[in-house]
Amino acid sequence: MALMTWLWVRTQARWTELTSADQERGDVPGWVMVTVMSAGLVVAVFAVFRQAIVEAVQTAIAGVVSSTGG
Repeated sequence: MALMTWLWVRTQARWTELTSADQERGDVPGWVMVTVMSAGLVVAVFAVFRQAIVEAVQTAIAGVVSSTGG
């Protein structure tokens, strides 16, 4: 009889967990949205300022190479 009571209590507890647990279940987690939006911003900025970014990186690399004697 104790086993049946224990099973009944566990079944009810699990049912309660499953039916009323997380209201956000199925939503996109926040970190995924932040990652995708950040990647989108990087692509957008690069698309608009591509030439300036390429020139800045080339100038920086040239400055490092010339200062090291290479």
